[in-house]
Amino acid sequence: MPKLSVCIEMFWGDLPFEERIKRVGALGIPAAEFWFWGGKDLASLKAAADKAGVVVPIFFLEAKMPAVHPNAAAAMVEGAKASVQAAKVLGNRTLMLTVGNERKGESFAVTRNSLVRNLKAAMPVLEDAGLTLCIEPLNPIVDHLGYWLTKMSDAADIVAEVNSPNLKILMDIYHQQITEGNIIDNLRQYASMLGHIHCAGVPGRGDLAGGELDYRSIFKAIDQTGYTGYVGLEFRASGAPEDALKQALDLAR
Repeated sequence: MPKLSVCIEMFWGDLPFEERIKRVGALGIPAAEFWFWGGKDLASLKAAADKAGVVVPIFFLEAKMPAVHPNAAAAMVEGAKASVQAAKVLGNRTLMLTVGNERKGESFAVTRNSLVRNLKAAMPVLEDAGLTLCIEPLNPIVDHLGYWLTKMSDAADIVAEVNSPNLKILMDIYHQQITEGNIIDNLRQYASMLGHIHCAGVPGRGDLAGGELDYRSIFKAIDQTGYTGYVGLEFRASGAPEDALKQALDLAR
C-alpha cells in the first residue's frame, strides 16, 4: 500500500492548520503536507504533527523569482537556503517547485536553459542539507494556463541534465491525466525519478472515485514500481472530508 499524505490546504479550510493535522492523524494517515511555509508558525505545526503522530513530508521551495527567469539563480539560491531552514524545523526531507509560466517571445530551448542553469545553482544548497527537490509538471489547460513545464518527458530530461541525485520529479496524476494521460506507463517509465506523487479525481480535481481514473489500479501500479515515497491526496472532497479520505484509503489498500 502506498504511503498516503493529506494536502491540508485542500481540506477543512475553515480550521487552523494545527487542527487539520490533528484530523489527519485521527484518520490513521501517516503524513500531512501543505504548500507554502512562509507566514506559518512552523514550530506550532511541528508540535501538532508530533502530537498527532504524523510527519510533514513536503512543502514548496519558496523563491522570489520563478525558476524559468533568466536571472533567477541568486533568488533560487536564497530561496533554497531559507527553505532548508524551514525544513529543519519540520523535519521534512523533500521540497517541491513549480517552475513558472512561459516567457513571452522566448523559445522553449532558451527557457529550458535558464531553468537548468538556475537549478544547478540551487542544488548544492539542497545537497549539503540532504534535501530532495521535486520539479512539478502542471496542466496548462484547466488550472495553470501558460505554465511552462507540462510533460513528464521534459521534466525527466531536465532532471537528467542537472544531474543531481537530489533532484526528482513530482508526478501529479491529476495534472498529467489532463495534459497527456498514459498514467500507468509513465509511472513505470519514470519511477526512479519520482520524489513525490499527487493525486486527485479527473475531471474536477475531486474525490478519487467516480471519475475517469481507476485509482485502485493506479495505486497498485505505484506499489509495483517499488516507489517508496509519499502519495499526496491533493483534492477537493465533494462531501465530508473524512468520508473522501477514508474512500482514498480503501482504494489504496
